[in-house]
Amino acid sequence: METIHTPPPSPASGVPAPFAALRNSIAGSLHEPGSNSYVALATPWNTAVATRPAAVLEAATAVDVVVGVKFAAVHNLAVAVQATGHGIASDLDGALLIHTRSLDECSLATSRDPHGSATASTGAGVTWKTVLSQCEGPGLATLCGSAPGVSVAGYTSGGGIGPMVRTFGAASDKVRSFDVVTGDGMLRHVTADSEPDLFWGLRGGKGSLGIITGMEFDLLPLPLIYAGTLFFAAADVPKVLRAWAQWCPALPHVATTSVAFMQLPPMPGVPEPLAGKFTIAVRYVYTGNPDDGARWLAPLRAAGTPLLDAVGPMPSSMIGLVHADPDDALPAAEGSALLMSFDTAAADALLAVAGPDSASPQLMVEIRQLGGALAQEPEIPSALCHREAAFGLHTVGAGAPQELPAVAAHSLRLVESMSVWAYGGTLSNFSANTGKSGFSASYTVPVLEKLTLLAQEFDPEHLFRLGQVPTR
Repeated sequence: METIHTPPPSPASGVPAPFAALRNSIAGSLHEPGSNSYVALATPWNTAVATRPAAVLEAATAVDVVVGVKFAAVHNLAVAVQATGHGIASDLDGALLIHTRSLDECSLATSRDPHGSATASTGAGVTWKTVLSQCEGPGLATLCGSAPGVSVAGYTSGGGIGPMVRTFGAASDKVRSFDVVTGDGMLRHVTADSEPDLFWGLRGGKGSLGIITGMEFDLLPLPLIYAGTLFFAAADVPKVLRAWAQWCPALPHVATTSVAFMQLPPMPGVPEPLAGKFTIAVRYVYTGNPDDGARWLAPLRAAGTPLLDAVGPMPSSMIGLVHADPDDALPAAEGSALLMSFDTAAADALLAVAGPDSASPQLMVEIRQLGGALAQEPEIPSALCHREAAFGLHTVGAGAPQELPAVAAHSLRLVESMSVWAYGGTLSNFSANTGKSGFSASYTVPVLEKLTLLAQEFDPEHLFRLGQVPTR
């Protein structure tokens, strides 16, 4: 643990925080309302979320984060963090937003022992795209999410449920250490041995205990995967979805799959057979022998006539092509739930509310198969909850701001229509923008109680209150 002494600014009474003092104390830059840079840095990926922080501190070093946290404590400012803006948890009114995109160091290390492990060390601003590009040469894989444009730190702090989760578990299970600034203003190097409780909470606690400035995690020796997406037209949607529901239970753990209703707009980058049409996408990642992967996928290939068959052997570094999630910011309304099961009756219920004849406004309605390695508690326990859930449901609707309330209302009806199969709760990376209720639903009662106690210990001024259940 490293203690950094910085002279705190003098508190002001009844007047705004004196940000000039903060600006003069950091190596990075400070952006206040009214500037173009403030707007660019404060705007999240979901542009429908209004963000009005008091100021944005663009950190150049971990010490800048320490200075910002101490400043916030003196002036009773809530603190939030953003790297790519995919996990903003609230509107941030009056908070100090610490932006970590410039903490972009990334390096890989491989053991000289042929049976040894490889690791990556990343700053908080590094995205999975950067890690994947460095993994390509040595033939390594990493447990990124479906959207490699998100930050490694933000994704992993929420657990990290990616397209190989059934084979290798959650990304947080592979972390070796964190560098984190806690609410008491300390920059700490945290491992399972040095601070086991904090290490437990940082793996799944989604930023409730501090601001991660760097981390080290294991990589996997996996140069090739059999992966991609099958797309089918609207006429094939019912039989493909039912076939997927019947096919999933027998899949081995070396396969991870999801299925999604898609209504992609005609725009650059969208293949012509899919643009402006209602389609169903079967996503598939098989980490074993490609011939075996093809045999397991054969029943789905035969479930309809594919509009596009983009499944085959590929470097594991190209795993982002499986979901091909958009990088561009857009106004969106999202919803999520966890399911105990997904059978043909569940498929019919989903078709009724979100299928091609339902007039659904959703851009995407996805069911992800979970289980496998995710359902196994890791050797070193973590705060990631709901590992027993068998499937995840996720919706994304996009549109003009005035259209989004109706899209959000439809998403709620959709989730309610699946209540017969509901597991309860959600996963923290899928509950962004849902405030305290979403945070609470991401955890069991015992885990939530432990996170709350840890927050009281490591964040005595309750600076990270925007990402916590209220403790006072």
